[in-house]
Amino acid sequence: MAEIVKKATRESFGETLVELGRDNQDIVVLVADLADATKVENFGKAYPDRFIECGIAEGNMVGVAAGLASCGKIPFATSFAMFSAGRAFEQVRNSVGYPHLNVKIVGSHAGISVGEDGATHQCCEDIALMRSIPGMVVLNPADHYEMKAAVKAAVEYKGPVYLRLGRLAVESCNNNDDYSFEIGKGITLREGSDITVIATGLMVGEAIKAVDSLAAQGINARLIDMHTVKPLDQELVIKAAKETGHIVTVEEHNIIGGLGEAVAACLCENCPAPLTRMGVKDVFGHSGPAVDLLKEFGLCAEGIEETVKKILK
Repeated sequence: MAEIVKKATRESFGETLVELGRDNQDIVVLVADLADATKVENFGKAYPDRFIECGIAEGNMVGVAAGLASCGKIPFATSFAMFSAGRAFEQVRNSVGYPHLNVKIVGSHAGISVGEDGATHQCCEDIALMRSIPGMVVLNPADHYEMKAAVKAAVEYKGPVYLRLGRLAVESCNNNDDYSFEIGKGITLREGSDITVIATGLMVGEAIKAVDSLAAQGINARLIDMHTVKPLDQELVIKAAKETGHIVTVEEHNIIGGLGEAVAACLCENCPAPLTRMGVKDVFGHSGPAVDLLKEFGLCAEGIEETVKKILK
């Protein structure tokens, strides 16, 4: 069993890039004036000739990344999700997605947990935007170990990848020795037959607390860590729907266009089943302490537990 680690996934991302950069000379990191916030400053110190500061020009950064990819490099274009997925959307679509180039778009500080930065920076639309680009893989790792595995998988994958990073420190949950990461394959963290909770990113840790609390009350909820939102593990979703009935999705993202809609489409086309989507319900966030905001939006263990109880009642 690996050590329990509590840190933000953006930190794990930065550490892993440095590690992989030692042996892979093709990895190049581009940043838009946010090296410290996205935790790639150490990559720049270790490999200054493979670190490009593009300034506050995210569209240009993605264009440069596309050029590097066309020359055989593996560029990571990093910024806040609001900028790498939002401001640079046209360049990501036309310069990376359309030619299907091997560029890794990195969106840090995603979701409500950005906290005090407020609504303008709390990007809850990035997964929807990136899912809409043909051929784009969308990864939203839950913890330290999953982020390390996801970065490695992104490097090995030949094609465009969107990688979502969190600002808030979270306790690791994928510590078990048999943990295995594969793009497009969800992980069943808890078995159960009464209902299924499918969570992604930061919400996986909260869902674990909720499911364990429910188990102590005699409610056996299955829990799936869906680290890959696209391509979705449809086989796992269908299996859960057939065996447990009701599905609850939990995401730190707008319920429009995110994990919930991906699961809804899968169920409608393959195995109709009741679905409840937990997430940001088509509203903007606002400034405040991250933990308090998550509770306000119901994106916490207590909110998940209460939702499951209401469904089963």
